[in-house]
Amino acid sequence: MPFKAKVNAETIIDAPIERCFLLSLSVDLHVLSAKATKEKAVAGKTSGILELGDSVTWLAKHFGIFQKLTSMIVKYQYPDYFWDEMMKGPFKTFRHEHYFEFNSGKTVMKDVIDFESPGSVFGKMVNKVFLEKYLENFLEKRNKAIKMFAETDRWKSILQEGEN
Repeated sequence: MPFKAKVNAETIIDAPIERCFLLSLSVDLHVLSAKATKEKAVAGKTSGILELGDSVTWLAKHFGIFQKLTSMIVKYQYPDYFWDEMMKGPFKTFRHEHYFEFNSGKTVMKDVIDFESPGSVFGKMVNKVFLEKYLENFLEKRNKAIKMFAETDRWKSILQEGEN
């Protein structure tokens, strides 16, 4: 019996919405933010800014073992939202929705992760107790990196001239 779960996050960033949007699509910044899991892009688009239809295969060490997950950008409306979905990997389903809103001079970045993992009743308990919190922490680290780069000149090391 599969188990469905949802993780939500909201991050307020003192930077233009376009910059935050593009940094969220950066393969390079994602790799930097996921150093703890030794994450790297090994297939598909392995660097630069992802666009609609782009896929990337990530190799990362989670729970002590290396795992692969291939995701694709399946919805994209610059600079308001994009969604990526797992095409192949350890979950039954995995979708990460990214929403951006400019409000009072700041960007509000909202993340919604819906996932479903295969498993038994025991698997459901593991998901509820452990996996949701693990994904919340992973997302928090990623969003801190986006915020740090967006609010300082470090964004220039990720985005090309003319991108904000």
